[in-house]
Amino acid sequence: MFRLLMYLIPLALTIYAFIDCLNTPEDEAKHLPKIAWVFIILLFWIVGPIAWLAAGKQRTPPVGGRTPSEWHRNHRMEYVAPDDNPEFLNSLRAENKKDEALLKDWEADLRRREEELKRREAGEEPKGD
Repeated sequence: MFRLLMYLIPLALTIYAFIDCLNTPEDEAKHLPKIAWVFIILLFWIVGPIAWLAAGKQRTPPVGGRTPSEWHRNHRMEYVAPDDNPEFLNSLRAENKKDEALLKDWEADLRRREEELKRREAGEEPKGD
């Protein structure tokens, strides 16, 4: 049992430090770029995670109480769904207006043809257009 703990504790520490490093915004990583910390954590199995936890990250709360998820949410560069994209919504509105105008034209043409057909059946002469 003790031998198993000798492997599980460093593995758990490495996994925790790796995930913590990935979730930390770039501007909160101290002394080295974040990618360097990732390599240190993965290459130096016991010392790397301890170094990250001791010196790699700012442990004071960031300004405004920002969390990594909030940072990523506020700095999203592309839209997740089309209904979040204002340009897409505007294009749908414009297309919808075109379709409605086309439908009105078709309905008017249909009414004109129906009236013409009724006049022919009644024996009247069609009106010249």
